[in-house]
Amino acid sequence: MSNTIVPRESEMSLAELRGDCARMAPHWVVPERTAAKPVEPSRIHGVTVPPSSARLIDAMSDYGD
Repeated sequence: MSNTIVPRESEMSLAELRGDCARMAPHWVVPERTAAKPVEPSRIHGVTVPPSSARLIDAMSDYGD
């Protein structure tokens, strides 16, 4: 059994997190970039949106406040 104290996630500083990411970045593989293709509306099936969510989105401004 180890007595190593591991900091809770909330105790990790942003600098430590950025350092961890920088050390991992060389190991990440970047996939080829492909353009998203539009989907024909006739191919979209089974998507339901609750009325309250539809009203929320409808009430939002198009370009932010």
